[in-house]
Amino acid sequence: MLSIGDLSAASGVKIPTIRWYEETGLLPEPERGANGRRRYGAQVIARLRFIRHARELGFAPEAIRQLLALSDRAGEKTTDCGPADALARAQLADIRSRIARLKALEAELTLMLEGRHGSAGECRVLEVLSDHALCESHESRPDTDLRHPI
Repeated sequence: MLSIGDLSAASGVKIPTIRWYEETGLLPEPERGANGRRRYGAQVIARLRFIRHARELGFAPEAIRQLLALSDRAGEKTTDCGPADALARAQLADIRSRIARLKALEAELTLMLEGRHGSAGECRVLEVLSDHALCESHESRPDTDLRHPI
C-alpha cells in the first residue's frame, strides 16, 4: 500500500490533484490506515497515469470518466470500442477548432504588427485594439470570440 506522497511520486500527479480526482469520482475513495491516512494499492498508479495522459490530450473530466468506465470493462468481450472512438473524434474536432482560432489570432496579430509604428498616436496595434471593426477577422468571422481562443 502506498501513501498519497508515494502515489504522487510514482504517478507524476500532484497531491492536490489526486485529492481532486477522488472528490470528483475519477479515483475511487482510498482505503484508510489505522491513523486515518489514505492508503492506495499499486493499481491506482496505472489509473492515475491513464487520467494524466487523457488530461494531456485535453479530454474533459466527464470524458475521462467515460473512458475510465470503458477501460474498466475492457476485458469483457461485449465491451464496444465505439464510444471511446466517438470521444476521441470529438476531442480531435475540438482541438482542430482551437487550432483554427489560434491561427486566426496569429494572422490578426501579424497584421497588427505590420502596420504603422512610431508614436502611440500612429500605432496600428493600439488603433486596432481600440476599434474591433478594424480587425481583418471582424467581418469574416463575426461570431468568433478572439479573446478566448481556447
